[in-house]
Amino acid sequence: MLFLGKLGKDVLAGGSLAIGIANITGYSVISGLALGMEAISSQAFGAKQWPLMGQTLQRTVIILLFACIPISILWLNIQPILAFCDQDPIISSIASTYLTFCLPDLIFQSFINPLKIYLRSQNITLPLMLGAAVALALHAPMNYFFINHLSLGIQGIALSVVITDFILLANLMVYLCFWGMQRKSWFLGSWETVKCFDHEWKSILNLALPSCISVCLEWWWYELMILLSGVLANAAEAVATMGILLQATSLIYVFPSALSLAASTRVGNELGANQPSKARNSSLIALFCAILTSFIAMSFMATFGNTWARVFTEDEAIIALTAAVMPIVGLCELGNCPQTTGCGVLRGSARPSLGVHINLGSFYGVGLPLAVFMGFGMKMGLLGLWLGLLGAQVVCAVVMVWALSRTDWLLQVNRAKELTGSMQIVDHEDEGGEEEGLISNKMFY
Repeated sequence: MLFLGKLGKDVLAGGSLAIGIANITGYSVISGLALGMEAISSQAFGAKQWPLMGQTLQRTVIILLFACIPISILWLNIQPILAFCDQDPIISSIASTYLTFCLPDLIFQSFINPLKIYLRSQNITLPLMLGAAVALALHAPMNYFFINHLSLGIQGIALSVVITDFILLANLMVYLCFWGMQRKSWFLGSWETVKCFDHEWKSILNLALPSCISVCLEWWWYELMILLSGVLANAAEAVATMGILLQATSLIYVFPSALSLAASTRVGNELGANQPSKARNSSLIALFCAILTSFIAMSFMATFGNTWARVFTEDEAIIALTAAVMPIVGLCELGNCPQTTGCGVLRGSARPSLGVHINLGSFYGVGLPLAVFMGFGMKMGLLGLWLGLLGAQVVCAVVMVWALSRTDWLLQVNRAKELTGSMQIVDHEDEGGEEEGLISNKMFY
């Protein structure tokens, strides 16, 4: 965004539009589908089912590459679609150029996302951090070189994104090939990997599709908030303020997102290792950390409410509106952190469908009507939209915690055995008194 702003308002508008389209139609889909392998990989690692890990990785990559085909067709034809929607021709052309140059990034993301999950499910995180750090360190210099020295404009910014992800992918592949290759879980393409409609393919798709829907529902909500801001009375200030506020939430989201990924991996490992008590304890610890993080996030929002906007603009109207809404944004984090972490626990226990129902009901059944009513019906403007999000986050967090408290962890161990191909089912009576305190409820399968 920083480099887009230096290329003029048309490029900033076109690039922002393109990034939004890329997130909604491309990256959210790729990221969501990749999460389908998370439960299988983490549980397979816990169960020491090494071949299943490698096959799941390769099958997920194949699924993502096929998903790239319709996304690419859409991106290549985005200009006439935007023209049909009465978008400015210049802005539409810039957005189309950006998306066209970003097409290779879809392929890179189709490998990066599964590789991240493959490594993370084995509790390997240092290469991910170092690889991302190297790629990120080169991102800004590449933008500067392409824009200032080669005068590539919007094409240069898109190429910087593509090359950055290529560097990250190359770093991960170097690590796998020379240091971290788990050879007992790695297969270089076999009939077992690509044959269709067997149990493992169905297992991945049954988890990938609801995971994708869950991710898209959440990503699309924030894009919808921007659209609603654009039809408020003070549209220019509202959209700019919404963008600044979303930058703050994106910064904070790093922490609950990391907790969610860690919780998913840990819970999956313990379920695969036939440790229901440890899986339950891992989920409780993750939720406790999420609640603690939420209060820290709220404090950050309250502390920097008057100064955050000044980092991005000198417009006093935008600064004042940002300061007025920031406390509500901070309250949203009280729900966002626990619900994001809870989604990770659900993914680790192979229950993404439950997360879809909770997200759909909370964000679109409660949050959207409330946001429209408060923002437009009560004429509260941008503050009303964020109050709608606050309502959605609170409902989502409460229902998520309630669902997790009703989880039968012994049942989840049995489901993990079925998912990883080991059919030795644990009986509640065989556990003796060890799991007596676990709440048993077959509703949350």
